[in-house]
Amino acid sequence: MKLTNFDYHLPPSLIAHHPNNPRDRSRLLFLNKATGQTKHYHFSDLTKLLTPNDVLVLNQTKVFPARLHLHKSTGGKVEILLTKRLSPNSFEAISKPGLKPNQPLFHNHKHIATTTPNSNPELPIINFTISASKLDQFINSTGATPIPPYIHPHSTENKLRHYYQTVFAKESGSVAAPTAGLHFTSRLLKNLSNHGVNIQYLTLHVGLGTFKPVTSKQLSTNTLHPESYNLNSATAHNLNQAKQSGKRIIAVGTTTTRVLESCLDQNNHLTPSNGQTQLFIKPSYHFRFIDGLITNFHLPQSSLLMLTSAFISHPNTPHHFSSFSKSHLGQAYQAAIDQRYRFYSFGDAMIII
Repeated sequence: MKLTNFDYHLPPSLIAHHPNNPRDRSRLLFLNKATGQTKHYHFSDLTKLLTPNDVLVLNQTKVFPARLHLHKSTGGKVEILLTKRLSPNSFEAISKPGLKPNQPLFHNHKHIATTTPNSNPELPIINFTISASKLDQFINSTGATPIPPYIHPHSTENKLRHYYQTVFAKESGSVAAPTAGLHFTSRLLKNLSNHGVNIQYLTLHVGLGTFKPVTSKQLSTNTLHPESYNLNSATAHNLNQAKQSGKRIIAVGTTTTRVLESCLDQNNHLTPSNGQTQLFIKPSYHFRFIDGLITNFHLPQSSLLMLTSAFISHPNTPHHFSSFSKSHLGQAYQAAIDQRYRFYSFGDAMIII
């Protein structure tokens, strides 16, 4: 399997640079994973597509303003993306330009942090010189929302913090939004609940494992960068009961999917867990817990596209994967392009059942 197996061409005009308003006016492409049949809806139509036999599982992680603009002692500008908190005062990070070990960093000419070496030289550790409580205040007041580089929203920071956050976000720690969840409004969640749909929550803090481009080495070793998650005992119990009673488990997003598939024991029962996952799902993976997937339209060669491709391929359906373009998913993407769906983080969505 090669990265080029997951290529497709997207006209740049279809990249969404702002969310729909209201959020649930996004378009929703329905894909029957067994037949490849597609239908076109709006996201608010979930109340028509789901029944009391369905369970939605959502990722309640919260995006924090992880992009910092600092400078060196020389005055040279440095952009820092805080990718993972290691301790109350330190983060693993990506920097632009690269940083040397033991390099001091400044904000408004005040020494604010120093780098220390990491086992991965591409991800320096940033040790801040202020207390944890003041550090959180500093990040919240000076940091910027870490929207992807292909999005150019022309919005204020305050608006971006609202746009790039789910309405049910609760646990801070993500440097990218779980984008499938961005389409839900409070009203839609209430309507679904009133309709009898069971809604459950877990947490995965989105980091490099989700948004960093996949390398050929990762493809061969079958691992992604580790990401922290939490599946509590109540949610695990509720989902196990629902699965055993024959209900459909529909994961909202690839991050939710990876938590559920990471927490299964040998009997396919969920085990409560608070840990890290490096699970890399790609074609030939056998899904053991989820029955449906709500997800956005993803970048070529991304781990998210590979996971979605796996869900509609053998052994989960009769269709063996050879390339994205020849798959039912690739054909569905082409239908979305022909219908001028909006793509990527602020774009439209699909539901695969």
